Amino acid sequence: MAVCSKHLEHLKALAHRRLLLRSMVGVLLLLTPQLTQAQEATRVLSLGGAVTEIIYALGEGDRVIGRDSTSSFPPEVLDLPDVGYVRRLSPEGVLSMAPDVIIGTEGLGPPETLQVLQGANIPLTLVPEGYDGAAISEKIRIVAEALGVPGKGAELSQQVSEALAKALSERETDDTPRVMFILSMQGGRIMAAGSNTGAQSIITLSGGVNALEGFEGYKQVTDEAILLADPDVILMMDRSGDHAADDAEILEHPVLGATKAAQSGTIVR
Repeated sequence: MAVCSKHLEHLKALAHRRLLLRSMVGVLLLLTPQLTQAQEATRVLSLGGAVTEIIYALGEGDRVIGRDSTSSFPPEVLDLPDVGYVRRLSPEGVLSMAPDVIIGTEGLGPPETLQVLQGANIPLTLVPEGYDGAAISEKIRIVAEALGVPGKGAELSQQVSEALAKALSERETDDTPRVMFILSMQGGRIMAAGSNTGAQSIITLSGGVNALEGFEGYKQVTDEAILLADPDVILMMDRSGDHAADDAEILEHPVLGATKAAQSGTIVR
């Protein structure tokens, strides 16, 4: 009887293993078509500057057939059709590109457009905002999975994490500079970055601190606020157009010219 009992237990264990194996195979079969579909997608529409940069960094740029107006890097994306500003997209303009995959930033909109796209029977992946090291790694993971190349995503995430760590370790000083990011000087009015912005996150990642406090987003700031902030560094984008300003304009500005950053010539683009 003992032998029969042991044999029965062995049969039960074997049956359990077979059931578990079948369950695992079933899960793989469910996931494989999704992965294959993503890998085979050749018409990828990228909506969001960070999303587009990640796609190209993954080596998958040849699959992109269109972009939004915030996608300007790498330079070759400028040759692609532009469907408009990522937060003010027309559903007709997006769908006219006939994409088989859409990858966009979480701020994609307006809501009416997002609702149409979600019901269009086209795989749509939304990538959350965020600018610190962990958020960047998560963006890479999500984009890579949407393209069916999770291995490339893991590799790129590791490279980016190591590059960030190396850059921080090579800082030449332990001081924490006060940095003001200026988005625009159009008409002499200063549009600068407050908290909860990509600019502030970049400043923090670089070992600095935002010189402006007390507001969120990008807003026009008063002369008094600039003088009170008195940044050690002025940070701007290197671009042309109505929002551009060269160093001479900053130095000649009646308020910016009086800051430590202007007087020391510490203007970074």
